[in-house]
Amino acid sequence: MGLFRMAFRTIQAVSPERAATLAERLFFTTPRAMLTRSMQAQLDRARPFAVTLENHRIAAWSWGEGPVVYLVHGWGSRGGRLAAYVAPLLAAGFRVVAFDGLGHGASEGRMSSMPELARTLEAVVGAVGPAHGIIAHSLGASAATLAMDWGLEVPKVVFIAPAADPIGFTLRWANQIGMRPDVLERMRASSQRRIAFSWDDLDVLVMARRRTAPLLVVHDAHDPVVPWSDGAAIADAWPNSSLLTTKGLGHSEVVRAPSVVSQAVEFLSGQSAARDARVSASAWEAHDLERDLFFRARRTLHPGLSA
Repeated sequence: MGLFRMAFRTIQAVSPERAATLAERLFFTTPRAMLTRSMQAQLDRARPFAVTLENHRIAAWSWGEGPVVYLVHGWGSRGGRLAAYVAPLLAAGFRVVAFDGLGHGASEGRMSSMPELARTLEAVVGAVGPAHGIIAHSLGASAATLAMDWGLEVPKVVFIAPAADPIGFTLRWANQIGMRPDVLERMRASSQRRIAFSWDDLDVLVMARRRTAPLLVVHDAHDPVVPWSDGAAIADAWPNSSLLTTKGLGHSEVVRAPSVVSQAVEFLSGQSAARDARVSASAWEAHDLERDLFFRARRTLHPGLSA
């Protein structure tokens, strides 16, 4: 990062416009997450389909029949990385739909953003049908909140390690690479034109206060990427919400921990979770799913909101 910071500061001294273009491309270009064999095997058992968003093909998968639960991945992730929810949701009588957001996984596009993830969710729901519930991780939870603020009806919602301040991540990343305020403003203006959305309208807590659907927030007390305080703030702002605090599961592991999966499915099935309950990490540690080996390397150039 030190060498990159030095190079970037040199570029912005010579050409602020070029530096802003480079920063926008770096920040909004998504890494392509890998799937384990078990995740891919679950996708292979699904019914694949596709929708079109902004002239890009969006890859999606469907399992089972019944009320639909949509799985929404985080930044740099993909729908198959939420595969741990498929079998329990099917057993509970739900139809499960997952997708790779614009610029993610098997979907087309190279760049993405919170509004574009929200538009992807809207497009998939429009193709499949009304949601019974949503399970969303990290920036996917922010995007789902935005889609609901636009009018997407979701009777029950589960957020895992949700990000309350996406713009704050952007500003911290800009500071990390030594971006000058004028270059940041150029990047902001360019990205707003490209995604047709204002950064000022991405305040998750403001949107949360307008929601009424029952919400379960699951967040690890020691999440190194999205702090627990983000999840707590969303739960506090969102009427009719509960906060489930885990310990020892971090940011990526928490989304696949069997104990968390069970709590989420029970919540969507009609059972409630106790506010500030504690979930042990031992069940996850005994589980054989891949840990996110690529996650820490990606964080060096991006704040990292993936699963």
